[in-house]
Amino acid sequence: MALRREVREAHPDYHAAPVAAWGSKRARLLLVGLAPGMHGANRTGRPFTGDASGDFLFRALHRAGFASSDRAAEAVLSGCRITNAVKCLPPENRPVAKEIANCAPFLVAELAELRGDRPRKPRVVLCLGRLAHEAVVKVLSTAVNRRTVRQLPQFGHGRCTEISPRVYLLDTYHPSRQNTNTGRLTEAMLDEVVTQACRLLER
Repeated sequence: MALRREVREAHPDYHAAPVAAWGSKRARLLLVGLAPGMHGANRTGRPFTGDASGDFLFRALHRAGFASSDRAAEAVLSGCRITNAVKCLPPENRPVAKEIANCAPFLVAELAELRGDRPRKPRVVLCLGRLAHEAVVKVLSTAVNRRTVRQLPQFGHGRCTEISPRVYLLDTYHPSRQNTNTGRLTEAMLDEVVTQACRLLER
């Protein structure tokens, strides 16, 4: 709360509140990030909107047909939903375990909505970065019926695991400025993972 007050005093036009998921609940692709960025989602109120990470991500989503524009502020999502494991801006832009745990019920609900009881069509959870992957894995390991969840892997860019029948967990490096500026994640690499998600959804 103190951080939120500080941000609102410094930036009265910022959203500076919990950031809800964005996109249709009927979407079969769920993108999971870690937390709102200070001048991104914390400002705009929509995940991956308003900063360099969102710009990079939305170019890939637009090329794959999941977004109507490569500009997040103008885009309408189609067939995908975007959320964060942590809903509020974390101190120093890095959430601690307690914050992730406090927000876990929201992620539980998002994953339950995606998976359904017995999905007839494939579903994909695309984790944007290692910390988002770990948050999703923890939720799946503790809050979901363990008999329906198969052995969950460690994070790996491009790694895909069928976590339950017709439900897949897919990873990519986070589209952070640090990763994209250093070439750890290129547009071609992200396109390849998003294309992989498309193939899984078409099965």
